This record gives sequence, structure tokens and C-alpha cells, in this order.
Amino acid sequence: MTPDQAKLMLGFFVSVLEQETPTTIRVLQAIPEDKSDYRPSKTSRSAMELARHLPVVELWFYEGVLQGELPAPDPSAESSIKTIAHAISIYENQIKAARERVQQLSGEQLVRPMSMLGIYTKPAVWFLSLLIRHTVHHRGQLSAYLRPMGAQVPAIYVDSADEPFHPENARPATTAGA
Repeated sequence: MTPDQAKLMLGFFVSVLEQETPTTIRVLQAIPEDKSDYRPSKTSRSAMELARHLPVVELWFYEGVLQGELPAPDPSAESSIKTIAHAISIYENQIKAARERVQQLSGEQLVRPMSMLGIYTKPAVWFLSLLIRHTVHHRGQLSAYLRPMGAQVPAIYVDSADEPFHPENARPATTAGA
């Protein structure tokens, strides 16, 4: 991978992450605070644990890409989030700032090999793809908790049973390079 290719990938990944963040916030907002201890089975994370995990790990990925290394995450970071509103505020404030700092990386910084916990060694930009998949995975888990908790499921990509698609409410489509 060349530095120019890495910058192109960065632009794409950041665009996807910018589009996914409002959806993740909407899923978090749908969690009833008084039912945040809900878990579908004893081996599942609770809704609150997932709500903590999402922003903490997203920041961990951004900081790792910025530093060129993803060491073991700080276990106390998740426990410091006490409410759903606090998790949302991290998305609204810290994550946007971290994403903006990542956007400033050079192509050379993005192609440098970096390691995640000794499991993967890939170019730094590759970890933004893993971040997208990680967030979508855990947000999907959390969205599956909502109805059993008595909450409504927000539209994630087009609609949901609770928020049906209406063409008049659709956002205009955009095309890359237009």
C-alpha cells in the first residue's frame, strides 16, 4: 500500500465513521436508563456495558492509530461511564475531536505497520476498517436489546418497524466525486 492509497482509504473510512456516529448515538439514546442493566442471557453484556464499550473502544482505536500502537485498553475507562448520557457525550465531544486528529495524519503515518495486542500487524489505516466493523457489531447487539427492554428501535440504515421509511423524510443521496 502506498501513502497515497492510505490517504484515499482514510477519506473513505472517516466518511463511513462520520455517517455511523449519528446512528450509534440514536441507538444509545433509545436505551431506557432504568433498564440499562438488561442482558438477554447471563453470558451477554448488559446494555450499559455495551453503551460503555462502544465509545471507549472507538476512542482507543483512534488514539492507537494516532500513536501507531494499540496496547491493551485501560479497563477503568469503561467503568468511569456511569450513564447512557455520559456515553453519548463522549460521542458528541471526544470522538469527533479524535477523528479530526486522525484525518490530519500523513500517508506515511497511515502506512506504518502497527500492532493490536500482538494479534494483528497491519498498516495503521487498516485499523479504521476494523473500528467500523467493531462499532457496527456491538451497535447491532445493542439494537437487538431495545425491544425486549420495552424501547423502540430507531432506523439504522433505512427503516425499522418503529421508524418506517418515508421517502419525503429521506436525506438526499450523495455521490462520491460529484
